[in-house]
Amino acid sequence: MQSFYEERFEREMGCTEADWLRWLPNAIGTLHWKLQGQTAGVRIGDGALGLKWQVLEPRTIALAQIPRLLVQFRFAGVDEPLRYQFMKRFDLYMQRGGG
Repeated sequence: MQSFYEERFEREMGCTEADWLRWLPNAIGTLHWKLQGQTAGVRIGDGALGLKWQVLEPRTIALAQIPRLLVQFRFAGVDEPLRYQFMKRFDLYMQRGGG
């Protein structure tokens, strides 16, 4: 998890689009949001977050293939503390690991 989130940034996510769409509602929580194609809009206070994603070629490491999405985050009218609060929850719900 980061300590600061810019108003605009991109991330490469190691998941399929189906995974992303399954996880997204819980990551957003109780905020109002709308899905349209490969974009989603989220109301955060008086501002908004625009999400846009595209499927990338899988990353191949030896015999393993890891699915990838490139996700763009665009906050508008959301101050730094609210961005942090939203992304803290979002990152926790999107975090995957093994062990």
